[in-house]
Amino acid sequence: MTIRKIQEYPAPVLRQQTSAIDSFDESLHTLVKDMAETMYAAPGIGLAAPQIGQSLKLIVVDISKDKDGEKEYMAMVNPEIIEREGTQLDEEGCLSVPELTSKVKRAKKITVIYQDLQGTKMQMVTEDRFAVVLQHEIDHINGILFLDHLSALKRALYKKKVKKWLDGEQD
Repeated sequence: MTIRKIQEYPAPVLRQQTSAIDSFDESLHTLVKDMAETMYAAPGIGLAAPQIGQSLKLIVVDISKDKDGEKEYMAMVNPEIIEREGTQLDEEGCLSVPELTSKVKRAKKITVIYQDLQGTKMQMVTEDRFAVVLQHEIDHINGILFLDHLSALKRALYKKKVKKWLDGEQD
């Protein structure tokens, strides 16, 4: 397993269209293991393939029950939200949008269809915090960043901050 470089805003790959996965071979399993290792090393609770430079419809999310115990994750191939219910406001951050957290309005309950690592079609209904995590990661495979859910002012301030960082790297 390899820890991959996490792409940060404004990297173009974060906005690109992703491709559906139709090959459930060993390279997919290796990519998923790399994504999980990268997610935990960051540390994070979710990671989408575009965040490591892969324009694929693939996410991994932490499902560990015990924070001090063994890490457990699940991979979702070609996930898509087919139903949304209610709303909730929750604090979010993003490995690809460093040094920014903000409250984001999301659906409280969602239904997701996806495939597992063997290609079997699955469906999941979830709510609360796990629904937020899935919505955040599925946004990534659709070229949407949590930054896009913020007010124009917060977005502008963050973009200005990033520009300063990038200008500083060129000195």
